[in-house]
This record gives sequence, structure tokens and C-alpha cells, in this order.
Amino acid sequence: MAAGRSGRLLKTAQLQSSLHMLGTLLGGLGVAGLATVAGYNTMSPTSQLYGRTFIGLPRGTRLMALTYDDGPNDPYTWRTMEVLERHGVTATFFLVGRFVQQKPEIALALVKAGHVIGSHTWDHPNLILCSKSEVRRQLEQAQKAIFDATGVEAKLFRPPFGGRRPATLRMVRAFGLLPITWNVTCYDWKAESAKEIVGHAERQIRGGDVILLHDGGYRRMGSDRSRTVTASDEILTRYKGEGYDFVTIPQMLAYRAEGH
Repeated sequence: MAAGRSGRLLKTAQLQSSLHMLGTLLGGLGVAGLATVAGYNTMSPTSQLYGRTFIGLPRGTRLMALTYDDGPNDPYTWRTMEVLERHGVTATFFLVGRFVQQKPEIALALVKAGHVIGSHTWDHPNLILCSKSEVRRQLEQAQKAIFDATGVEAKLFRPPFGGRRPATLRMVRAFGLLPITWNVTCYDWKAESAKEIVGHAERQIRGGDVILLHDGGYRRMGSDRSRTVTASDEILTRYKGEGYDFVTIPQMLAYRAEGH
């Protein structure tokens, strides 16, 4: 009798232990899941969980915007400008401050050609990992470099890697900057051909899109963006042929403000 009771007590204890371990595991998975969701929303270009960013117009709109990050970059920003001029299109360029300081003549040429320039920080850190003082420094130095080179006070801002937190966006807005992300990712920084870049665009474009491309690379001046230059030409040829107009981000914002 005593042995049977002892066995039942042992099984009960084992069951309780197993349930406790399962609860702990599920709790851990819940925390991990929440962390995953939080991480996703700090980096996802289309997420609006941590604050509003402009990602484009309603699907089906016959406007699109080409945007270029990480320049100015010699010679590929020049070559990108040549393609845009050939198509009669203006675009939006998000400039890295330290590269503007190195190549102010390219930044000024962008402005003179009618393109819109915005800030992409001083040296392209992931802002979700930066202190408040470092975010401020990144914004201040980039703004100064852009103004010194062009006489233009940037009004648009794109966070490097798309990374932002609520505090990041609050500071960006305190600087008078409007945060811009995107809804079409062309993965041109790792594509092996222009065809691959265009393919990524084609799978995502639905009209009203803000298209992410790169005329530079954040690690160094001179990054090879020849495939992006070719892909830009092909994207413009195809979608202009289908009746789309390519505009700058401020033109998109004005279109939205008009109630379209």
C-alpha cells in the first residue's frame, strides 16, 4: 500500500515538474516571439508600429519614385544622373554626410540637375543601436555637410538599414526632417546582375511605389554600382512605357496632399 502511494506521489511530482518546464519553455518562446516582432518592426521598411514613415502612395497610383541611398559615390552617382537625364526623370537621393564632405561637387550637381537630396546620417550606423547623443550627432553632422556643399537644408531623412525606434523618429522630426522608408526593395547591394535587380522590382511594383536603390555603398567611396545604373535604365524604360510617371518624394507628398 505504502509503495503504491509512493509511486503515485512520484508520478504526480514528475507531472508537475514537466508542466512547470513546459510553462517555462512556452513563456520563453513568448518572450522570444515578442522580441522577434519588436526586432522586425524596428527594421521593416513598411512597418508603422514605432511611428509613421512615408512609404508611398496607394496601390495602383500611376506614380513611382526612384530613391538612391549611400551616395554621393564617384563615378556611379554621375552615371545614375546620366540615365535619369536621358529619361527626363528626377529622383530622390539620400546622402551620407561623410561622402558629401569628400565629394561636395557631386552633391551640388544633384541639386542643380533638379534632384531632391535628403539625409542618410553622417556615416551610416544602425540607429537602433545608437545612444540619443549619437543619433543627434549623426543628424547634425550630416545636415551641416549637406548644407555646406549645396546650400540646401535637407528636409527628408532615411534611416540606414531602415532601422529606427520611436525615440529615433522623435529626434528626426525635432530636426525638421520627414522620415522616408520604402516599399520596393531591389536588393541591388548584393545582386549579381542588373537582371536580378529588375526582377526584384517587377515582383513588388504595384504602382504608387517608393523604390529603394543604391548609387553608393556605405563602407567606402567608389563602390561598384554599375548593375544598379543598368537596372535603373531598364526599370525606367519598362514602366514609362506602361504609362507610369517617375517623380520625387516631395512630388509624391504634394500629390497626396491634393487629396488624390
